[in-house]
Amino acid sequence: MRSYDYIIVGAGSAGCVLANRLTADKDVSVLVLEAGDWDRSFFLKLPLASKRMWFEPRFNWNYMSEPEPHLDNRPIAVPRGKVVGGSSSINGMVYSRGHPADYDQWRQMGLQGWGYADVLPYFKRAETDSRGETTYHGGSGPLQVTPYKVNRKIYNAVTKAAENAGFNGTDDVHGATPEGFGIPDYSIGDGKRSSTARAFLRPVLSRPNLTVETEALASNIVFENGRAVGLAYRRRGQMQEVRAEREVILSGGAINSPQLLMLSGIGPADELREHGIEARADLPAVGKNLQDHLAVGIFFACSPEISFERELRLDRLALSMIQWGLTGKGIAAGLPLASMGFLRTRPGLERPDIQYLLAPVAPDAEVWFPGLRKPKGPHMTCRIIDLHPESRGKVTLRSANPDDPPVIFNNFLSSAADLITLRSGIKTARKIMATEPLTNYVGNEVDPSAACQTDDELDKFIRAQSSTIFHPIGTCRMGVDEGSVVDPELKVRGVDGLRVIDASVMPTVPGGNTNAPTIMIAEKASDILRGRSPLPAADI
Repeated sequence: MRSYDYIIVGAGSAGCVLANRLTADKDVSVLVLEAGDWDRSFFLKLPLASKRMWFEPRFNWNYMSEPEPHLDNRPIAVPRGKVVGGSSSINGMVYSRGHPADYDQWRQMGLQGWGYADVLPYFKRAETDSRGETTYHGGSGPLQVTPYKVNRKIYNAVTKAAENAGFNGTDDVHGATPEGFGIPDYSIGDGKRSSTARAFLRPVLSRPNLTVETEALASNIVFENGRAVGLAYRRRGQMQEVRAEREVILSGGAINSPQLLMLSGIGPADELREHGIEARADLPAVGKNLQDHLAVGIFFACSPEISFERELRLDRLALSMIQWGLTGKGIAAGLPLASMGFLRTRPGLERPDIQYLLAPVAPDAEVWFPGLRKPKGPHMTCRIIDLHPESRGKVTLRSANPDDPPVIFNNFLSSAADLITLRSGIKTARKIMATEPLTNYVGNEVDPSAACQTDDELDKFIRAQSSTIFHPIGTCRMGVDEGSVVDPELKVRGVDGLRVIDASVMPTVPGGNTNAPTIMIAEKASDILRGRSPLPAADI
């Protein structure tokens, strides 16, 4: 049987970071197993093509939730990366850490070493920000982070309108003022997607102590005397088994990591028995505590002069692609966000409760050309995201067969507070859109339209139109209580030689996009695994 010091299941946002950091020690051998294939597609590198990749079957598990009772019984798409780089290879590349209070909340839950001052050095270590190293940004890490080159005309109008409506702007949403409208940051470098595959894994593939196998579907963890000692998996139709001399690390994400734990007998014993699986460790919290950012979009007519749709005309887009291919610059090197905002929709809140993504283009806009396809028309899209949902869902097994997708039940809007937050988010967005100077560029509301005014009407719209923003977390919750799945060092309770290191360990969802926090967790975990002292806490 082949043997390695560490087996990492999943070459995604966390797995690629761990592979890089662990193999920096030459006497440590690492095997990384990825169910998908290599990230060779041209479109995975091209930022403007990211929306096309969200549901591309070659690179995506394309999960669907169960019918959501509070969303008119609609199943909700749950795209997850099935490719080297994981979801960092298919996501929208928005680099967002959340608010400092999000991590201080973790510390207040008893997770010492996970407060904002503790994790900021790991955010910095992971990145090279194009603005250079500062108190809040790194200057020598693998991940490339670049502020988007916004259309200044519309960006300035949004910022001024928000200010006139009572909301401040910010020069840096990751800096000293982490709220207000500001310029979005992207995980893009040299005009190309900076996935964890490109940033962390590919530069170290030549290391002799690193092995990566793709098209490898994990079947179950192998145990001896209560200790995880290896992994059984299927690769290209052949079952294989490998041994871990030190530890098995699950980095499959909030859907796949709890699934593999349960397939291996770690989870709620009564649920496992229903599938004929003997419980090795009765951990009822495995698969529970599922959280995600629910979002709803409202759309306005806008002035053609600020609309991105003109750039989608076939001939202009072709020229832009040539420009990107030659220089890595131009509109194809980013996404058409006009501004990003983190706001408190009501007084008394400790931190922002809504994230806004403003884009001067219709959500269903397509490439067009006169005589072939008509444009959708100039639109401004405002995406409204509930940052701190109270609703909790779960991931459970469909069967004992690893090929069967798990059962995903988000239970969105089961808490009335989440509906109130999104409703307040719509009202606040409307207020900003109706404020000068943004009124010079944005016209009538198209959907749901100004006729939708009462709370009941808004609630009906939210239930019918909202969807996930693709940030599932929490299903292998980190905690100090016996009900948690992993401890603060990410060790699975009741089992030796096994850790979970990915977004599933987050106890609560940060108030922003979750790729950057997942990378941070892997950075911090790599020091724990290597027996290194944690980086000194930031002096902020």
